[in-house]
Amino acid sequence: MDNKTMTGKTLFVSGGTRGIGKAIVYAFAQKGCNVAFTYASNSDIANEIIEDLETNYGVKSRAYRLDILEPDTYKDVFTAFDADFDSLNFFISNAIISGRAVVGGFAPFMRLKPKGLTNIYTATVTAFVMGAQQATKRIEKNEDGGSIISMSSTGNLVYSPNYSGHGTNKAAVETMVKYAATELGEKKIRVNAVSGGPIDTDALKAFPNYEDMKAEVVKRSPLSRMGDATDLTGACLFLCDDSASWLTGQTIVVDGGTSFK
Repeated sequence: MDNKTMTGKTLFVSGGTRGIGKAIVYAFAQKGCNVAFTYASNSDIANEIIEDLETNYGVKSRAYRLDILEPDTYKDVFTAFDADFDSLNFFISNAIISGRAVVGGFAPFMRLKPKGLTNIYTATVTAFVMGAQQATKRIEKNEDGGSIISMSSTGNLVYSPNYSGHGTNKAAVETMVKYAATELGEKKIRVNAVSGGPIDTDALKAFPNYEDMKAEVVKRSPLSRMGDATDLTGACLFLCDDSASWLTGQTIVVDGGTSFK
């Protein structure tokens, strides 16, 4: 793909101000793609990213506040999006929750609690569905359709301490992706997931066992390193490119080989 292969197209990504989401925002902008993204609370950071993207890459960018635990509000976010953009080509569901919201969800099996588990499901599966539904209403207007992606993780393939709440919901969202792909294909919309191994982000650093986890990942990976947020952007770009035009309902695993070794 050449540097400006996505000129004139538009991406919407949830959770675009840090980590994997921010890396995706910049990767698509570098290809000439207009970028809309959501943020949880810090509008200053969002505005700084917008200014940087528009100044350095010549693309249009806008940001919208979204509480991922209130996924019905995607309707309001996309209404605001419609006032700023004429069309949508790609949607990537990336935003996650951490901190107090996952208490009782990020824990050993015997300490799991309903609220924490429900919050993770809401932010992982329900948010993907609500966001993808709104995105589909825009993408289906394109003659050549478009692409929808859910970010996932290999926590449903490889055991990680305290990760059962997240891991089971990653399995759930990957199954939802298959259902969405089956039903949206007639609209020329492809739906896939990108499953990353442990990626060195601020969200991962918040885990109490971060150092042990990082050491284990480096040990397990044939490439002897932990993943970086930019390691997942290539798969996202590929899935939104014409070269992936017959690829749908799949999960691409990008994990440095850690789910096998």
